Amino acid sequence: MNIKQAVPWWLKIVIKILLSRLPVAYRLWHRLGIFQHGRMAPQEYALKVFERHLTQAGMADRVAGARVLELGPGDSIATALIVAAYGGEAVLVDVGAFADADPQTYRALAEYLKAQGLNPPDLSQAGSLDMILSACGARYLTEGLKSLHEIEADSIDLIFSQAVLEHVRLAEFDPTLAEFRRILRSGGLCSHQVDLKDHLAASLNNLRFSKRLWESDFFASSGFYTNRIRYGEMLKRFEAAGFAVEVCGEERWDALPLARAKLNQAFQQIPDQQLLISSFDVLLRSRG
Repeated sequence: MNIKQAVPWWLKIVIKILLSRLPVAYRLWHRLGIFQHGRMAPQEYALKVFERHLTQAGMADRVAGARVLELGPGDSIATALIVAAYGGEAVLVDVGAFADADPQTYRALAEYLKAQGLNPPDLSQAGSLDMILSACGARYLTEGLKSLHEIEADSIDLIFSQAVLEHVRLAEFDPTLAEFRRILRSGGLCSHQVDLKDHLAASLNNLRFSKRLWESDFFASSGFYTNRIRYGEMLKRFEAAGFAVEVCGEERWDALPLARAKLNQAFQQIPDQQLLISSFDVLLRSRG
């Protein structure tokens, strides 16, 4: 058991609340492994995730000339380079500028992609993140929902995210889906992997709290927020936004990881078969 696993969930909340209030740059927290936005930095992982969503969307042979949007690229703009290597154009949307700005990171990724038989752009003269994005023909937008508003209607062929939708603030979830619907081209698809576990101990400890406390800016800005939308409710929200929904896979606990009596009253009536789903993959198609 490593140190992170040994720290109880409640102490993680206390520690993250305290640390998030310190005047320390995100880059330092990231290097210390305390606050991280996704895991798209490793070369093999980033390519594997992208190709998995391509396969799920049935677009493995249709990337050339397509526009692909990644929601929540986190600590890397790797997707910009990967999409360009496939002949497409990437738009990356996040709630902050978290991406590694070291050009060498992306030069190494380009070499890795070449070794996989792909055709990434030449980054030998790219000395900054902006130059790398320019070489890839990509956009990197870092104001969340506001950035989605700026994207042209009917301009995106594929939207994907990897363990990101659960982090969208509850009040912004439906508006985010509405923007997905607006910017997708006819025949466009969304492919999402959604992690329903708490981000404290991979359990359901986030369901212990009242909505008032959990959705407060104080809690939501402390590095452990998830919107707590459960599986069935999330599917209904997808449908209400105008999507045809196809669940492509689910992972479940064998038994509830947290006693039902410890859940906040708002979650007490959710059936076990819903609470047992720890993550799922979903494909969304625009209706009409």
